[in-house]
Amino acid sequence: MPKLARIETDEGVERGEYEDGVVTVDSGTYDTTTDEATLLAPCEPSVFYCVGRNFGEKVEQMDYEIPDEPDFFIKPPVSLHPPEQPIPYPTFSNELTYAGELAAVIGERCKHVDEDEVDDVVEGYTILNDLDCLDQERRTARKAFDSSGPLGPVVDTDVDPVGLEMETHINGERRQHDNTENMFIKPREVVAFMSERFTLKPGDVISFGSPANPGLVEPGDDIEIRYEGIGTLRNTVGERDD
Repeated sequence: MPKLARIETDEGVERGEYEDGVVTVDSGTYDTTTDEATLLAPCEPSVFYCVGRNFGEKVEQMDYEIPDEPDFFIKPPVSLHPPEQPIPYPTFSNELTYAGELAAVIGERCKHVDEDEVDDVVEGYTILNDLDCLDQERRTARKAFDSSGPLGPVVDTDVDPVGLEMETHINGERRQHDNTENMFIKPREVVAFMSERFTLKPGDVISFGSPANPGLVEPGDDIEIRYEGIGTLRNTVGERDD
């Protein structure tokens, strides 16, 4: 089953194989393009470990120093947000930005994983939109808030994370374009690094940084983040509720 998705049905939440919008579970098949089922985020992380400063053009654009090891921060479980559903615009901010990132989903509880063993503990890869409120002070306040981590639409269990083309489109206009080959620190090395410091649990998410040109979004904007092989994470920015 190369791609996995979580859905909410009349029978509850289920997880199964995804193909062309249809999810196959033990009880049958559900079409997520109709009202048969609602597509959820493909996993339920206890934490998001998010790496920054990991693409060459992004580092040059932001005038950052190239890190010797992963520069990371943490988003809490309440950051999780499903694909296709409107993103609440934070009431405390006026500068919300997007950032299209590749992310690993951990498949088993593990710690101290060698780089050559990472494929054994990673279930697969998905897409994260690392939302950021630029007008807040310090990185946790900027990045760790409710619904700050739209995730999905699926976990691809059969994709190699190195060499993937990516694009982000805002209202149909391409804003980001890069290849994961251009990461300074590749995904398997990042996962191994995190496992030295934290006990990784099934469903936990580790993201690998955004290419250049993350930018502001406004209520009503459509965001589409595509990673080759995995698919497209789509959300609209909701209206401000203040």
